[in-house]
Amino acid sequence: MHPRKVNRAHLAHFTDLPNIGPAMAGDFVRMGWSTPAQLAGADPYELYLTLGRVTGTRQDPCVLDVFMSVTSFLAGHEPKPWWAFTTERKQRYGAALTAAATHREATPLGVASASAPAAPRPQSCQRHPTGRRAQSGAVMPHLHAHGR
Repeated sequence: MHPRKVNRAHLAHFTDLPNIGPAMAGDFVRMGWSTPAQLAGADPYELYLTLGRVTGTRQDPCVLDVFMSVTSFLAGHEPKPWWAFTTERKQRYGAALTAAATHREATPLGVASASAPAAPRPQSCQRHPTGRRAQSGAVMPHLHAHGR
């Protein structure tokens, strides 16, 4: 949902959260969550890592921005667009994302296998995490891999 449309008093579905559309709502369910309230206090980086493990696909770093926006909102802050968290994500998690990407390229998702292909490297935030195309028209690999 667009952050301007969020109603804090009505958070029955994941799509009631800021920056969450049907595709990302489905990802929360795939990760084992059933209500938005369960996400209160969740660590956005752990959500990001969990989604990568569950899908078997390296997630675009902008997905972490979305998780940061959700956890910030659930902590009582005003809803903001996911891209408002990009600078903070780069400051807080930049080194961790780089290290994780390097490790995953050597062994996708940390699982060594001689036949396993390297996880695709996403381009930088080419598609909105809720499914809308960026102006460039490119598709982020993690969303494309889900068939979205």
